[in-house]
Amino acid sequence: MHKKLFIPGPVEVKEDVLQKMATPMIGHRTKDASILQRSISEKMMKLFYTKNQIMLSTTSGSGFMEAAIRCCTKKRAAVFAVGAFGKRWFDMAKGNGVPADLFEVEWGTHTTPEMVDKALATGKYDLITVTHNETSTGIMNPVDEIGEVVKKYPEVVFCIDTVSSAAGAKIEVDKWGVDICITSTQKALGLPPGLAICTISEKAIERAKTVENRGFYLDLVKIYNTIQKKDHQYPSTPNLSLMFALDYQLDKIMKEGLENRFNRHTEMANYVRDWAKKHFELFAEEKYTSNTLTTVRNNKGISVKDLNNELGKRGFMISNGYGDLKEKTFRIAHMADTTLDEVKELLSNIEEILGL
Repeated sequence: MHKKLFIPGPVEVKEDVLQKMATPMIGHRTKDASILQRSISEKMMKLFYTKNQIMLSTTSGSGFMEAAIRCCTKKRAAVFAVGAFGKRWFDMAKGNGVPADLFEVEWGTHTTPEMVDKALATGKYDLITVTHNETSTGIMNPVDEIGEVVKKYPEVVFCIDTVSSAAGAKIEVDKWGVDICITSTQKALGLPPGLAICTISEKAIERAKTVENRGFYLDLVKIYNTIQKKDHQYPSTPNLSLMFALDYQLDKIMKEGLENRFNRHTEMANYVRDWAKKHFELFAEEKYTSNTLTTVRNNKGISVKDLNNELGKRGFMISNGYGDLKEKTFRIAHMADTTLDEVKELLSNIEEILGL
């Protein structure tokens, strides 16, 4: 039995989108490939409210996260973490020999603009990473407010992880002053995993040119220069099948309307939050809860594993807590092409199973 996924990625993918991946292959050095890749870039620029270059990579979002901190840190990186995936950026820095400091908050709380200001005021850092939406804790950081602080430090390259929020929440890259904004296909964009997408500013590219040992496959300068010189082509063979599906899905997203899509996500988020507060508790600070998933505090001491097993028999799947939060929380995703009616159906099944 297929289980309808309410996990924070991979998400349910519509049949017509999956079918687009069966499009016959084209040569990746052909004009048709350039047209496809340029089409994706133009639509992603609209989605991110940016004039900056869009780049694609046949990796998960982690590929561009690692590339950003490796290629664009000349002096030292300040990594702000509100959960497991923010901390991953610090591990990437260490793994690549990039000098970095970790600024971690208690899980369930957010990164404040004041914290960022205090760190950057030291003058030690020339790159900052912030998680927009943290799937382990269900926190959505106020990146717009943080961006205003970062603008005071023009030498700092500002990188954000929007892997689990892009296409589910409004992300205004240029207005917020973001230099590198990273996402991937398997979450709110509503596609299978396998492609990372980022925006990149001229400032970030100019910084990267001054950094040695940028790696090979994920050298941002090489990717950027190839796109410029070869009309949206890439140094390595791209995942054309996913690109066909992404181009098609972006057309569907534009047809739904960006504001309509963001509002649908907000409506689902509000419904799940209200349900969680009625039957359990929210794990994250309510003012900073995510638009694309809700982390529920398991204050009733239920077996999340058993609940998921029972849900599986009915054709649904949610997520247990992440890492140390396993069984202490559970996570319900409400992203991509999921509808409010589907969310209601899931929650009513949880109520039946638990006798709520």
